[in-house]
Amino acid sequence: MADTHKLEIFRGSIKFKSNIQKIWGVLILLSIITAVEVVLGIYKPEILMRYFIGMKILNWIFIILTIVKAYYITWDFMHVRDEVKSLRRMIVWTGVFLISYLVFILLQEGGYVFDVFQNGYIKQDF
Repeated sequence: MADTHKLEIFRGSIKFKSNIQKIWGVLILLSIITAVEVVLGIYKPEILMRYFIGMKILNWIFIILTIVKAYYITWDFMHVRDEVKSLRRMIVWTGVFLISYLVFILLQEGGYVFDVFQNGYIKQDF
């Protein structure tokens, strides 16, 4: 299976003729996502500063775009796409659970620290 690489991205909607074209295509995709993140980080649109599930919508967008970039880096550049199904699932599901856990910690602890700084007292002592 080492000789046959799938030359497509976006679940087959964009296809390439060679590995070099695919590498450039994924690089351009990652560059566009990074440019969107940078532009949003500089301008911080007011509509994205509203809160959704305890965090600003802009922060959710950053988390989602970062996950998309991590997915394409591992899937295409680290050739996870060409591995057997069980190894792909093991890698992807481990990442999904780890990222979910880290987002939970970010929301839980960040909200607590914010409350301590805002109210000036500790409401829970572990």
